[in-house]
Amino acid sequence: MRLRPFPSRRLRLYHVVFLCLGILFAALPAASNGESALAISDTQAQSIGRRIWQNECGGTVAGLTSWNAGESFASLGINHYLWYPRGQNGPFEESFPPLLNFLRAHGVVLPDWLRDVRGSDCPWNTRAEFQADLGGARLRGLRELLARPDIVAWQARFSAERLRAALPKLLAAAPSADRDNVRRQFERVANSPGGVYALVDYVNFKGEGALPSERYAGRGWGLLQVLSGMTGADAGAGATREFADSAARVLAERVKNAPPERHEARWLPGWTSRVRGYAP
Repeated sequence: MRLRPFPSRRLRLYHVVFLCLGILFAALPAASNGESALAISDTQAQSIGRRIWQNECGGTVAGLTSWNAGESFASLGINHYLWYPRGQNGPFEESFPPLLNFLRAHGVVLPDWLRDVRGSDCPWNTRAEFQADLGGARLRGLRELLARPDIVAWQARFSAERLRAALPKLLAAAPSADRDNVRRQFERVANSPGGVYALVDYVNFKGEGALPSERYAGRGWGLLQVLSGMTGADAGAGATREFADSAARVLAERVKNAPPERHEARWLPGWTSRVRGYAP
């Protein structure tokens, strides 16, 4: 066997590629995609989860499984993740099946009836069916699962992962002239005290704002629209305060543009109080 004194041409090419990639990644700014700023500890996950649970469900176990009057989907978990009935699609992004996939991926044992759920397979077709089954074994067991302290923390981590994945979509959906500002405002809030909670809560509360279907009169109400309405540069309390102010304006505009039959003005005081809580 003849030994080669030098690496093969292909191996030398790989070395060059890896070296170039290393230089490229080393040159990227820290937290350019928000990842380092969004890392949360176990304590933070518990705290964020409890605050979201309080916001969405009043901190009650009963609130973990609900179907609001006038809506076409179930709202489940600490953040009222959406689950559409089988065969139906709606204008809002469905989030409960992805939560189930996230829990499975982290070794959480789900009730038997949930283990094979994929996609839009909500077993209740109407709110009336759902309400009639509130005391049944499925929903009772689901509430018990979602209220467990470890699962509350996993739900908060899922929300943080959803937020992390949202930033590239926000930037892609934003007008090119606005992208630098959207990224800058995202990082500004994420690096401020309480900012991760504010971002996580809002994106799960009112969505990312990137879907064309999530519009009234052509205007969205998600995280993208909140960040686009910010112009400041200071970090800390000023960042979260401006985020809260922008969110309140966006929600007021949503209510103004909403179809009259949805009667969304009834929800605005609660929505506004929630986002005002982001400010120090």
